[in-house]
Amino acid sequence: MIRVAVLDDYQQVAERMADWTSLPEGTEVIFFHDHLAELDALVARLSDFDVVVAMRERTPFPRTLLSRLQRLRLLVTTGMRNAAIDLEAAAELGITVTGTEGTGTSTAELTWALILALLRHVPEEDAAIRAGGWQHTLGVDLAGRTLGVIGLGRIGRQVAAVGRAFGMEVTAWSQHLTEEAAQAAGVRRLGKLELLAGADVVTVHLVLSDRTRGLIGAAELEAMKPTAYLVNTSRGPIVDEQALISALRSGRIAGAALDVYDIEPLPQDHPLRTTPNTVLTPHLGYVTEAGYRVFYGQAVEDIIAFLAGTPIRVLAGG
Repeated sequence: MIRVAVLDDYQQVAERMADWTSLPEGTEVIFFHDHLAELDALVARLSDFDVVVAMRERTPFPRTLLSRLQRLRLLVTTGMRNAAIDLEAAAELGITVTGTEGTGTSTAELTWALILALLRHVPEEDAAIRAGGWQHTLGVDLAGRTLGVIGLGRIGRQVAAVGRAFGMEVTAWSQHLTEEAAQAAGVRRLGKLELLAGADVVTVHLVLSDRTRGLIGAAELEAMKPTAYLVNTSRGPIVDEQALISALRSGRIAGAALDVYDIEPLPQDHPLRTTPNTVLTPHLGYVTEAGYRVFYGQAVEDIIAFLAGTPIRVLAGG
């Protein structure tokens, strides 16, 4: 019997997002709705499975974990990139790692949901009206303001296009951004500190790497206007979390909207839960029904192909 573990199914929807019955006869699929972080607990849970389906980077798979999963033959990650999986270790241990596609639009959409919620005080006014109040805040207009996009890749370009539609001036920076790419996206290319100093909203759209870790730190936050807002829907460690908390508590910047954090799920006692002028969401950038149907539907395809001896969308091993 082939045993398949589907991890971190927080919303308890994975089973209905794909046709798991199309897997070969005798395959057993177990859906886990909770999250385990402790190594020994993960080993105990997963040691009897041949296949593991990981939802994005919710559960890391370092060498220390992979080396103890003696039965594991296939690790499927939703998405075609997962920095939380040690691909080199997987290949050395004879574990095939495969990925899936995604929708490609959901994170940009959430970015604008967060920007609008932050600048128009939507969570605060929603809570107030439910408590019997009426009109407590003043919103900030987008038209005529400057949007600073850090990372003008696929998602960054989508976000920039919406900013232009709102009548914003859009500036952009990334380490390898060319003038030609900026012009093609209809944005103005600036240096990093120049962008930070001039933007009313700074939004981050970079892949986490050694080069981008801590890219937005105390000096960068100090360069921003005190009326400016920071939005991060990429990865938490790109922004120095403690520096951001200090900047928010001191009023150094006007506010922040965050979908990603250094530790996920965010610990119950984490200071961001009580930091002022913030809108927080629990890493929802990729969490849509359409996205999940692609993720889990192609995960089933990956498993079928692997068991047939012809793995597809291979990231390591195979």
